[in-house]
Amino acid sequence: MCGILAVLGCSDDSQAKRVRVLELSRRLKHRGPDWSGIYQFGDSYLSHQRLAIVDPASGDQPLFNEDKSIVVTVNGEIYNHEQLRQQLSPKHKFRTGSDCEVIAHLYEEHGENFVDMLDGMFSFVLLDTHDNSFIVARDAMGITSLYIGWGLDGSVWIASELKGLNDECEHFQAFPPGMLYSSKIRDFRRWYNPPWFSEKTPSTPYDPLLLRRAFENAVIKRLMTDVPFGVLLSGGLDSSLVASVTARHLEGTKAAEQWGKQLHTFCVGLEGSPDLEAAREVANYLGTLHHEFHFTVQDGIDAIEDVIYHIETYDVTTIRASTPMFLMSRKIKSLGVKMVLSGEGSDEVFGGYLYFHKAPNKDEFHSETCHKIKALHQYDCLRANKATSAWGLEARVPFLDKEFVNVAMSIDPEWKMIKMDEGRIEKWILRRAFDDEKRPYLPKHILYRQKEQFSDGVGYSWIDGLKAHAQQHVTDKMMLNAPNIYPHNTPMSKEAYYYRMIFERFFPQNSARLTVPGGASVACSTATAVAWDASWSKNLDPSGRAAIGVHNSGYEKHSVSAADVSAKIIDNVPLGNGVGPQLAIRG
Repeated sequence: MCGILAVLGCSDDSQAKRVRVLELSRRLKHRGPDWSGIYQFGDSYLSHQRLAIVDPASGDQPLFNEDKSIVVTVNGEIYNHEQLRQQLSPKHKFRTGSDCEVIAHLYEEHGENFVDMLDGMFSFVLLDTHDNSFIVARDAMGITSLYIGWGLDGSVWIASELKGLNDECEHFQAFPPGMLYSSKIRDFRRWYNPPWFSEKTPSTPYDPLLLRRAFENAVIKRLMTDVPFGVLLSGGLDSSLVASVTARHLEGTKAAEQWGKQLHTFCVGLEGSPDLEAAREVANYLGTLHHEFHFTVQDGIDAIEDVIYHIETYDVTTIRASTPMFLMSRKIKSLGVKMVLSGEGSDEVFGGYLYFHKAPNKDEFHSETCHKIKALHQYDCLRANKATSAWGLEARVPFLDKEFVNVAMSIDPEWKMIKMDEGRIEKWILRRAFDDEKRPYLPKHILYRQKEQFSDGVGYSWIDGLKAHAQQHVTDKMMLNAPNIYPHNTPMSKEAYYYRMIFERFFPQNSARLTVPGGASVACSTATAVAWDASWSKNLDPSGRAAIGVHNSGYEKHSVSAADVSAKIIDNVPLGNGVGPQLAIRG
């Protein structure tokens, strides 16, 4: 992932303003440590921090058309850039091999109406110097992070992360996924509007081979890379399928020619965690070169401040899951790897979270999956993007491929419904699509392993340890004042209060706190789905184990008190030290 920052129409073309833009852009350098670039046209500035994945030698940004009248700064990957180049008229001349350069030429030929032609993950700012107009767009699902802000001087600010603009704007917000902002109308318009977006219940019959082919295509197109890469492998269904399909199709690709035919896989967890054991088994089955990272609860706690600064949220489940991913990403980058494939998105598309067991009918099931996909940019996409980008690592998510999502969301949700009496557990249609007796993708027990949320699978004592640590730093008296101190999204637990304190220290603006979602949740549900089971309203926690009666290891089996772990957690240790000395690696 790269970092982009644009300041548009700021009524200041001075050297001092340019220096300030460069200073703010450097706050995003962790996202793109390979090169920095800036372009100024009058009182507009486009800057870029590059993570070089495709065409590392010549693809520095900002990028231009032939006469440099169209300027673009981009974060992301355009997987169909070669096909798009061929569709353009012969008059277009390309300066680089970058997949993103095609955006400038598409604008020349199609004006603002080209964004839906892009197949990839992206956020970009395009400046047309002919009339000083600009457009901004973000990918369909919000895989790449993006924010927009407005200054008192009439300027519009765009940044990949909050920290690039929060000190300069009177108001700012997350840039909505699937939308385009045009300076000509000074407003947003939706460019991504697939059939499922209306939330009308579909009726297409389930075709396992069609679903399988769509996912394999999604994985294959994401093998576009000129740098070393691997797969994040937790041992759960989603990451295991990503690894299996990648390993099966790697041979013969350009990536294999450059970096070898043996796939690298990576896993993180506490010693003895469910994910480590399962991932090890899958890696052995697939014959990957597997790297296993261990961390302790104290390592994670020591990194919490760094995590919140980079992830830019106070959402409890996002911070829980981001911390192990943040630690793992640092280790992966230290091995020379710059890109990974990951399994985010499957649970939203297929209703894979354990609370979906209680969906009352197919209409509510489908509606909930639609809501979950639309909110991904605030949760799992935000985590995957920022936890990896914190160390200059790019994460690609094939389950959120536009075509794959269209296929999966057009299936009659009756097929997705969980029916234990018929042997149909969560994500049964995905499991069935890859249940190949002749050429198995995975061992049967892995293919049908119960869902573990990432923050649970790295080790149950991780969440219990976080709760115990918060218990020591947030008093009962502090919680009594919580509604007055934090009237918006009031923390309902000491753990949430602890994260909120840290977040507000880094991002004190009201606009910042409004970028974080809230509401009741159990096992990552929306507030609407909490009503599916009356007992859940008394046990509101985003962990999968909160789905008592569904998860094999409910809280009653693994509860840990503050007294149980206080001896293992060091008090008064300065936070923000990053990776602790106990983070071990086994390859």
